[in-house]
Amino acid sequence: MPLSVYPEVSSAVVLCIDDSQDMLECERAFLESFGYTVLTAPSGDKGLELASMFSVDVVIVDYFMPEMNGLELAIEMKRLRPQAPIILLSGTTDVPEQALKSVDAFVAKDRLASQLLPAIAYLHGYGRMPLPSYDA
Repeated sequence: MPLSVYPEVSSAVVLCIDDSQDMLECERAFLESFGYTVLTAPSGDKGLELASMFSVDVVIVDYFMPEMNGLELAIEMKRLRPQAPIILLSGTTDVPEQALKSVDAFVAKDRLASQLLPAIAYLHGYGRMPLPSYDA
């Protein structure tokens, strides 16, 4: 997907929180290749610390993490940065409904490459307007 598809959101600051260092590096490389500034944190506590120090436009968080899961983190992040939309990631679709209701979007990790950029654009760049339909 070319950068010009979402030019007005390419300078957004994205905070990625995941206990997997490999996943964080993958997210960073992917998002930076589209012009995003990416902050990474290996835990919920570190993510909250970064969000308190830097202005973030979008938060991407893994659901299954030790100490603080994605639901707990989403609740705390909404208190700290209520304007920042939260995208929940998971390697499984077995995520509790309460967690899904506490975030702005859900992206399965196996769909990251195809769904993450449209989700960011939808939540940040276009003021939460409906996504265009790709059904023809």
